[in-house]
Amino acid sequence: MSVGILLVTHPGIGLAIRAVAERTLGRLPLTVELFEVAFDSDPTIALPLASSSLRRADTGDGVLILTDAYGASPSNLAHRLGQLGTSVQRVSGLNLPMLLRTLNYAELPLDELARIAACGGRNGIVADDA
Repeated sequence: MSVGILLVTHPGIGLAIRAVAERTLGRLPLTVELFEVAFDSDPTIALPLASSSLRRADTGDGVLILTDAYGASPSNLAHRLGQLGTSVQRVSGLNLPMLLRTLNYAELPLDELARIAACGGRNGIVADDA
């Protein structure tokens, strides 16, 4: 078994990031499911749909939920998913380096993978004079 990943994002973001990760790595070493939250989404309708995505992502060792923007609807929905009984960790600020770094440490347990994801996201942001 291994940790599963669920990308909970605004429309288009998770799909694009996962597609680039697949193109870069080929076969992904972890299950990466996707749930995109429509801008006009009703949270009471979205929660059971997102819960289905969470169950598909859960391969037995918990689910790392990566969201695009802390405090936005996807992040708030991910928080509610964490209260449904599945072992989850949520990391916000999804970017490509975060997902790639996470996938490169597929053997780690959920709590360590969450720290790796946050580190990968932060270290993937570089300001230079180019």
